[in-house]
Amino acid sequence: MNAHEPVAPLLPPDRRQSQTALAVARGTARLLVQRGFSCVSELSLATGRRADLVALAGSGEIWIVEVKSSIEDFRVDQKWPDYRLSCDRLFFATAAHVPLDIFPADAGLILADSYGAEVMREAPEHRLAAATRKAMMLRFARCAALRLQALADPAGPYRADA
Repeated sequence: MNAHEPVAPLLPPDRRQSQTALAVARGTARLLVQRGFSCVSELSLATGRRADLVALAGSGEIWIVEVKSSIEDFRVDQKWPDYRLSCDRLFFATAAHVPLDIFPADAGLILADSYGAEVMREAPEHRLAAATRKAMMLRFARCAALRLQALADPAGPYRADA
């Protein structure tokens, strides 16, 4: 192996989402990184639900972004109110073909494609309790570390979805 070859393969595609949802998540993650956040996708929460994107700022602020790729996707998935218990701000992210007026006014709104995103409406803040923040930060850190370990050692005993 030469020094310029990658050590580990790229992340395998997640087959749970549509191509539109994957594009919206990618563009949204790019926006969040530009705003100083680190992102983990499909993070399991204490409730057992999975958040599409969880973003952690250097200040410890935590955002959850729920990706919706269509009107139907929004209508059938009503788990998102529970996500407020695990973040300081809750956003929806969607694609240009989805009408923005279907999303609740008490959540932020992001319009995205696979190359980037724009915040259309900021999310109201509802600060987490210190114990919840600590638990979320530990969940975020452990998940990110295990995913990196799984990339570095694909045959190892790591669960990338932890």
